[in-house]
Amino acid sequence: MFSKERENKVVELCQELIKAPSYSGKEGEVVEVIKKAFDRLGFDEYFVDEYGNIVGKIKGKKSGKKILFDGHIDTVPVPDKSKWTFDPFGGTISDGKIYGRGTSDMKGQVGAMISACAYFAKDCNKDFEGEIYVAGVVHEECFEGIAARKISEAVKPDYVVIGECSELNLKIGQRGRGEIVVETFGKPAHSANPDKGINAVYKMATVVQEINKLEPPVHSVLGKGILELVDIKSAPYPGASVVPEYCRATYDRRLLVGETMESVIKSLQELAQKLMENDPQMKIKVSYSVGKERCYTGNTIEGERFFPGWLYEKDDEFTKIAYEGLKSVGLTPEITQYSFCTNGSHYAGEAKIPTVGFGPSRENLAHTIDEHIEVEQLIKGTEGYYGILKSLYQK
Repeated sequence: MFSKERENKVVELCQELIKAPSYSGKEGEVVEVIKKAFDRLGFDEYFVDEYGNIVGKIKGKKSGKKILFDGHIDTVPVPDKSKWTFDPFGGTISDGKIYGRGTSDMKGQVGAMISACAYFAKDCNKDFEGEIYVAGVVHEECFEGIAARKISEAVKPDYVVIGECSELNLKIGQRGRGEIVVETFGKPAHSANPDKGINAVYKMATVVQEINKLEPPVHSVLGKGILELVDIKSAPYPGASVVPEYCRATYDRRLLVGETMESVIKSLQELAQKLMENDPQMKIKVSYSVGKERCYTGNTIEGERFFPGWLYEKDDEFTKIAYEGLKSVGLTPEITQYSFCTNGSHYAGEAKIPTVGFGPSRENLAHTIDEHIEVEQLIKGTEGYYGILKSLYQK
């Protein structure tokens, strides 16, 4: 569909983004690359908000619906570059693949979205009814959807496309994620006289056993609302010759549609209350984990780790628009759901904005050694975003 020149430009932009390392909280360098891309490709304007999100805008000649393409620009770290076949920040092309940290998660998609929007606007001479936005979102790896709140407040989009990997399929939902902290409190004593203290770890062992008996809810499409222990710590640490007075367990809870902060934590709080009533020495606190990170702008991003699930129907208006757009450029997408959490937790789960997910590459390539994206997938993904725009604005 695209000329070879356009395809090459998409690949080059992906490489430029890869060459700018952007760990969470250190996205400033890649934001500068995106600014230059917006200028070069004819975006009307862009802004950077207090968290460091960058949002570019193309305005149609007539007023109408606003569509936002969302792609996060932060990546997980590279602990050991020596384990990579190619430089993780080199953007090397080999055997039809572009290698580098963030190629699939998700700088390839960000470059594809920027390119597709620019090409669409140029081809129709901006003769469409509405406004097109592309957002490079920070801190997604830490806080799915938290930084996105600033973007939806500023843009107020009518539709959102999440660019996370989907293997060119159309995603209409996902489970959300909650991070729940369970704490037990004991009494310190010398380990030679443990009866003088209260061992918080022993108390936690009882709590964990009882939590394991809880039955998670199940959704007919999204599956189980899994509750999994992912971390446990005691204090003091190291605890040589000391009965631990404190223990903290962290649970990952996968959230289903319609679950709220109150409903999810209720069963755990009720269990804690029952255990404390049965054991006078048992002291338990159940809460959501609170994350706090410093942005590259110098500001702080903070929030409880609760990111709602969401799900749309196959015959919803925007789902049909997106599906027809993808088919119009020769793609044959399946309509499914993401298996992981995305910024859709905010747009669809919190703000209730019609949202779909679509992106090139496979999710199992994210966060891996030798992360890469296939050039063919990258180009088809760009064409897919272009097709969604055509379907929305040129009916």
